[in-house]
Amino acid sequence: MGAKLRVAGWIALGTVAGALATMQLQAIARNSVSQLPLEELQQLAAVFDVVKKAYVEPVDEKKLINDAISGMVGGLDPHSQYLEGKAFKEFREGVSGKFIGVGIEIGMEDGLVKVVTPIEGSPAFRAGLKSGDLITKIDDTAVRGLSMDQAVKRMRGERNTKVLLTVFRKSENRSFPVTIVREEISAQSVRAKMIEPGYGWVRVSQFQEPTVDDFARKLTELYKQDPHMKGLVLDLRNDPGGLLEGAVAVAAAFLPSDVTVVSMNGQIAESKAEFKANPRDFSRQIGANPLKGVPEAVKSVPLVVLVNEGSASASEIVAGALQDHKRAVVMGAQTFGKGSVQTEIRRLPVQNTSVKITTARYYTPSGRSIQAKGIVPDVMLDETAEGNVFAALRTREADLEKHLNSGQGDMKDEAREKAREEERKKLEEALAKKAQPPKPLPEFGSAEDFQLAQAVNRLKGKPVLMSKTMSERKPEAETN
Repeated sequence: MGAKLRVAGWIALGTVAGALATMQLQAIARNSVSQLPLEELQQLAAVFDVVKKAYVEPVDEKKLINDAISGMVGGLDPHSQYLEGKAFKEFREGVSGKFIGVGIEIGMEDGLVKVVTPIEGSPAFRAGLKSGDLITKIDDTAVRGLSMDQAVKRMRGERNTKVLLTVFRKSENRSFPVTIVREEISAQSVRAKMIEPGYGWVRVSQFQEPTVDDFARKLTELYKQDPHMKGLVLDLRNDPGGLLEGAVAVAAAFLPSDVTVVSMNGQIAESKAEFKANPRDFSRQIGANPLKGVPEAVKSVPLVVLVNEGSASASEIVAGALQDHKRAVVMGAQTFGKGSVQTEIRRLPVQNTSVKITTARYYTPSGRSIQAKGIVPDVMLDETAEGNVFAALRTREADLEKHLNSGQGDMKDEAREKAREEERKKLEEALAKKAQPPKPLPEFGSAEDFQLAQAVNRLKGKPVLMSKTMSERKPEAETN
C-alpha cells in the first residue's frame, strides 16, 4: 500500500479529475422544476424507507438524501458534481484563487513536500521558507507516504490557527521547526521571468478569478525588462483549467481583435455561444479591458505554447485557439482532452450548496471538438532528454469512467491502459525492493527544464530534440 501511495504522489500533477472550464452562471433552480417522473420518485421514497428502517444501524436521513443527490449528478460524467459542505467551500476557494493556508506553491520530491516558491507576503514568506526547502512533518504527521492532496489538506485549516512544519534545508544540511499562523492567501496562478536576454517565459498554472489581471501585469513587466523581446514561451503544462473567461482573455492577448477563440454548444440557451478576442467576451466589468496596457508587441512576438498530458480544459482552449489561428507553435505532449464546459448552478433551496454540471461541449475556432482527444502538439517532446519518465502513468479524459465522447469517435485506448498498468507495477515493484526510484522531473522554468530548452531552441531557429516514440492517440471507430 505504501508503494502505491508514493506512486500516486509522483503522478498527482498529471491527474486532472477536477479539471474545469467553468461558466459562472446564476441559474434559477427553485422555480424551473420540470415535470417529475412520479413512479421513479415513489421508488426512491420506498428505497429510502427500507434503508431507514432495515439498515443494521441508524442512518442520518440528511446524509441519505445528499448521497442520493450526489449519485444522481455524479453518475452523469466525471466532472458533474453536487457541492455541499466542505466540497462547496473548496470549489469556491479554487475559483476565487483564495484559501486559508500558509502560502507556498509546492511539488513533491523523494516523497516529501518541496517548496517551489513561497507566495510573496504570505505567512510562509515572512517565516523565511525558501525555494527548495523540504517539509518532512506537518504537525505530528510524517509527510513521507502522504499524497500531495493529503499534505495540502493538512497545511490548510481555519484562519488564525497554527500549524507546525518541520523543514529540511539541503543547502544548510539541517532540519528546523517553523510555526506558522494560517491566513487567507491569494494564490499566484501566473509566474514569469526572462530566461535569457530576448526570451521570456510566462507560466499559467490555473485559470482563477485573479489570473487575467496577474497575467497582464506579468507580461507588461517582462516587456519593461526587455522591450525588444525576440520570443516568448507560454507554459500551460499541468494547468488543469478553470474559468472560461480567463482562457478567452489569455488567448486574446496574442490574437487579433474579434477573431473567434472558442465556441460551445449544449441544451440551454446560455450554452450556445461563441467567444471572441474582445473584452466584452472576457471582461468581468462592462466596458473594462483587463488587457489594457499590455504592449502591442505581444500580438506579434514569436510564440511557443508548452503543453502536456496534464494540460486540460481552459488551457486546452488557449492552446487550440493559438494553434488554429497559426499564432503559436504548440510543443509537448497530447493534452488531457477535456472539451466540456461546467456551469455552477448556485440558487438551490439549501444554503451553501450548488450543482456543478456539464452544460456544453466546446470547439476550437476551426470547429474541432477535443473532448476525449486533446490538442495534438505541432512538435512532440519527451519529458526529459532521457525520454518520458511518468507520461505513461498519467490519466487522461478518455481513461475516466463515464466520460463524454467527442462526437468524433470515442478515445478508449485499451493498449494505453495496459501500458499504464505495466508502468505502475514496475514502479511499485521497484519501491517494494527498495530500488532507486525514478528521478523527479525538474521544476518547470528551471535551468534543467528540458522541454523549455527545446521551446527556446525553436524560437531561436536551432535544432529541436523531438520525441522519437510519441505519436498522436487515434480514436476508435465512431459508435452510436
